[in-house]
Amino acid sequence: MLVMRYALVIAAVAAAPILAGAQSGSRTPWGDPDLQGIWPSGQLITVPFERPVEFGTRAFLNDAEFAERAAGLKKQADADAAEFSTGGASAVTPPSHWLEAGRPSRQASLIVDPPDGRLPPMTDDGKRRAAAWPSTNPSVPYARAQEFNIYDRCVTRGVLGSAFPNIYSSGMEIHQTPGTVVLRYEMIHETRIIPLDGRSHLAPAIRSYMGDPRGRWEGQTLVVETTNFNGKTGSLGRNGNGNPTSEALRLVERFTRRDADTLDYSVTVHDPLTWTRPWTVAFPLTRDPGYVMYEYACHEGNYAIANILSAFRAAERDR
Repeated sequence: MLVMRYALVIAAVAAAPILAGAQSGSRTPWGDPDLQGIWPSGQLITVPFERPVEFGTRAFLNDAEFAERAAGLKKQADADAAEFSTGGASAVTPPSHWLEAGRPSRQASLIVDPPDGRLPPMTDDGKRRAAAWPSTNPSVPYARAQEFNIYDRCVTRGVLGSAFPNIYSSGMEIHQTPGTVVLRYEMIHETRIIPLDGRSHLAPAIRSYMGDPRGRWEGQTLVVETTNFNGKTGSLGRNGNGNPTSEALRLVERFTRRDADTLDYSVTVHDPLTWTRPWTVAFPLTRDPGYVMYEYACHEGNYAIANILSAFRAAERDR
């Protein structure tokens, strides 16, 4: 039953059966399924977060749509290889050669449930908090640093923003020891230590941006349930920007090694104060032993906050 339940979630991600993971036989010296390695998600940056409406419940691209996506990626790669960059689409977009173009994928959206691949309706309170969510818009006349969202301030992307594919620095590294799994994210320098010994979650009064994870094995699948969030991280698209979460947030993640170089990942978002029903994102990750996890020293180079604030103060003085 557990294998069937997980297969329903991941079916929208990979055509290969999830049971192939059981045949790989890769185990740690102490007998747990071996998930270790670097699994960057940036290869999936071209997959939309929400499915285009015209796709309906169709979870994969047809041949023509896939060819169009592949051609777009080749065009981007050719532009990146040019000696001189023409720059981005606007003043706040970096040159194309700064970014990771990804690889063509037939997946129609990162969201696989609801079946239409789109976010469910928000609750009334969720809509109210979404309207008040800090904007990344540089035209907003910010009065202080605290008015920027937590990603702009280099504080965190939260669990969801850390897991979802991004335009660069989307590495995730998994380490294992007896009784513990460690997840290390490249951006913004988060590390999650996940105990597997059956201990209870922390007291409800103890809350944090990344929550309190507890893991367990269900056959070949690592299941991680995370609670005790502080309700200050986002849930929409890349970087966890947009659409808030609440302190009621509970995440259920699943990691399954399908074969030597493929890890199937899914996360189901339970947040009844924000969404009218749970929703699930799922996608496959490809192991990349040549990927380098560089230090993401965001705070040390984050001059944007000071520059934006000083520019607004200067504009106010000139009025």
